[in-house]
Amino acid sequence: MDKSISRGLVAFGVLMALGMSLAAFILGVQTKHIGSAKQSITVKGVAEQPVKATKAEWQLVVRSNRETPQATLDALREERAALDDYLEAYGFNAATLYQSAESIEPNMVYESNASGRSIEVQRGYNGRQLLSVRTEDLEKVVAARSKIVEFKAKGHSVDGDDLDFLVGNLDEIKLSLIGAATKNAKARALEFAKNGDVSVGVMRAASQGTFDILSANSKSEEDAYGGNYDTSSIDKIARVVVTIEYEIEK
Repeated sequence: MDKSISRGLVAFGVLMALGMSLAAFILGVQTKHIGSAKQSITVKGVAEQPVKATKAEWQLVVRSNRETPQATLDALREERAALDDYLEAYGFNAATLYQSAESIEPNMVYESNASGRSIEVQRGYNGRQLLSVRTEDLEKVVAARSKIVEFKAKGHSVDGDDLDFLVGNLDEIKLSLIGAATKNAKARALEFAKNGDVSVGVMRAASQGTFDILSANSKSEEDAYGGNYDTSSIDKIARVVVTIEYEIEK
């Protein structure tokens, strides 16, 4: 065999051996690194508590409709005075009322013309004023809301939206629930660890998830989207979900 070919084969064999050794070394380092990486477990913690609304807001709209702007404004103020008397009978005076500015605008309607086409025409003017009752006396505002239909039946032009029942001390409630949810998450992690023959280490990361104010009659779901705020009921449930990552050790 030619000596140059023989030397080439020897050199090739040496290079192959070096390459395999280097690859084994790199793989060994990577395997050791992967084996030494800290393992973790991520769990959710949930906490709930019953809460009650501490205040209420009631939106009312007074309306009028007349042929001229002045007549519309006069009628609007008459309706407003009648509504003030109604609310005062339930204990709500000017100090508990928040109002918008009075507004007057053309009343536009669609009518058919001589050729049968629908066209928009003006028929008088509409007056409007927004009124808001804000109170912590829930019983009084509930009573006033329940009888507003009788006031309207007497010919008064007023619209009353549903009452909004609100919780006043949300920050205190949230902080209390975060602590309880964190304990719940730790208990869940310990239960997983017990069944997995590992121990729970230090907390690595934590984040607050959903914070909801739900109706007391609602069925909450742990993975539901957050940001729900029920305003329809006095009795509610405050709910917090947290997500926490713990180290686990064998």
